[in-house]
Amino acid sequence: MPIESWMPIGFELPDGASCGRPLFTGWNWQIVETSGGGRALIAKEELFNRWRALRLVDVGDFHTVAFGTECYRQVSCRPSQKLFPLSNSSTPSSISEAHAFATALRETRGIDPDSSLQDAIYIEKLSRLLPVQEGSSSADDETLLGYWLTGGIHVPARSIRRLPHVLRWIDADELRAIVMTAGFDINDDPVIAPTSVSNALGPSEYATNVVDGSVVLGRLENFGSGVDSGNAFELPGRAQLETFFNEHIVDIVRNKERYKALGISFPSATILHGPPGCGKTFAVEQLIKYLGWPSFEIDASTIASPYIHETSRKVSEIFEKAMQCAPSVLVIDEMEAFLADRENGGGGSHHRVEEVAEFLRRIPEAISNEVLIIAMTNRVEMIDPAILRRGRFDHLIEVGHPSEEEVAALLDKLLAPLPKDETVTPAQLSRALAGRPLSDVAFVVREGARLSARAGQHALGQGFLIAALETSPSRTEGDSGRRIGFV
Repeated sequence: MPIESWMPIGFELPDGASCGRPLFTGWNWQIVETSGGGRALIAKEELFNRWRALRLVDVGDFHTVAFGTECYRQVSCRPSQKLFPLSNSSTPSSISEAHAFATALRETRGIDPDSSLQDAIYIEKLSRLLPVQEGSSSADDETLLGYWLTGGIHVPARSIRRLPHVLRWIDADELRAIVMTAGFDINDDPVIAPTSVSNALGPSEYATNVVDGSVVLGRLENFGSGVDSGNAFELPGRAQLETFFNEHIVDIVRNKERYKALGISFPSATILHGPPGCGKTFAVEQLIKYLGWPSFEIDASTIASPYIHETSRKVSEIFEKAMQCAPSVLVIDEMEAFLADRENGGGGSHHRVEEVAEFLRRIPEAISNEVLIIAMTNRVEMIDPAILRRGRFDHLIEVGHPSEEEVAALLDKLLAPLPKDETVTPAQLSRALAGRPLSDVAFVVREGARLSARAGQHALGQGFLIAALETSPSRTEGDSGRRIGFV
């Protein structure tokens, strides 16, 4: 839909630039084209005042714009200066552009370490990322930088072992320099440099080669599996799920030739289902980190569209990107939102039929191209039967509330890096938290640490953990005793 402009086309701004068509907008900001090919950010007064309160901008950085009864703040940029919201950005077109963005990230965090930058506005002229939403960030800055560098792949920037799978136009030394410019230490494994592609290729040349089929990204035979062959995958608090991942995914990836000789070329697709807060998302995140592969996500927010065929097109694009970057992981979150039963779940419309059909077609194709597919849902009974049958998703795993032993394993993991005194005895907590979501376990440890710090203590004590437990009653009733199971 066209964006409604706050100001008329041709309206003269205080710095002499003229307003063109709006490019991006939020409820309290707008980016417009200006005469000569530049851009201007126009912000409402309240948003500008928040940036000032955070010390991210000065009064002199912006001009005051009065239009009707409204008062705005505005800054213009030349065509050579980048100005865009991160949610609508493209990959950098040069090394210098990447360094400029990394510098802005570092400078912003040096002033404001807490604000969410996921939907921030990048202003190269000010070397700032200006947050447009309240609250702290749900995605860390390493992932933010990696997401921008790769054009939408969830790879932390410090994962120097993983980034070269998709960033062939930046050599290893330059990539490390960019990450260090952003203020991150490099502590990853050495880069396994691809040998079939010249590092001189730019992003557009690289994309063309992929389409033409002359470049295959990150294939196991070229780069290795990315899996640490010396260590098994570990998942504290979910022992049976850990065993399943090691047996059905990790071992197949490690011993590819042996399995291939017996007709098994790649791990099958898997569904994790169960009540909220029981560790499904955490388990998948840990597996992705262990594998070291690029990851992609499909959820309702990324593919939903009111337009005919648009959702199916978005699904197809994500599958294509995952296959181009294979071996990779494709996570389908809250799958009941768009893969509900076509007959019973309100899915009789052509929209739903088309969306389910696109998944049915794409899942086997992606698996054959070394894309590991893991789906998650809290409502498995709503999923279309055609999706659930073997051949699409071979494994359907229930992830229920944890046992006392599983809670104890997670507590040991969470408490290990924290300073604590001799009173801390996890057994009492394990008994009380058994049968509750694993997110409750993490909350009790975090809240106990907060109470300890507030009391001026330098070590975590059992009393604070018990106090945290007593002030955080379970939000789930009637669920105790449910265990992880396989069907």
